[in-house]
Amino acid sequence: MGPVNWLAVLFATLAALVVSSIWYGPIHGRARVEELGPGGLGTRISPLRTLAISAALLFVSAAMMGHMFARVGPATLAIKPWLYFMMSGGLALAFVIPSLWISHSHQRVSARLAWIDAGHWLVTYLAMGLTFWLFKA
Repeated sequence: MGPVNWLAVLFATLAALVVSSIWYGPIHGRARVEELGPGGLGTRISPLRTLAISAALLFVSAAMMGHMFARVGPATLAIKPWLYFMMSGGLALAFVIPSLWISHSHQRVSARLAWIDAGHWLVTYLAMGLTFWLFKA
């Protein structure tokens, strides 16, 4: 196992935050608020608190991804660079999105909002995989 590339972990976290701000801002922000409906669920009480919690939890995900790539090893990743995307996208498709859908189904969230959130996580995890690939973690 190679060492975890902590610089790549940091930048993967930042990439995920950028994707999130664009995804839930100009791309799907309005649709998300429409789906959440009245009652203030779409408004955040403290955007800085939300950002800090998001950053901390995305850092945990990026650190785990960095560990996973370190376990595969730089030699294997050098000859099979598609593994960055297969593994990061696979995490989203096999773990994150199913967990999200289970939670959404219990909370009776609309299918539209579930698809918006599922797309967000797939794009976010692929962006983190891209970041690790760029840093050759």
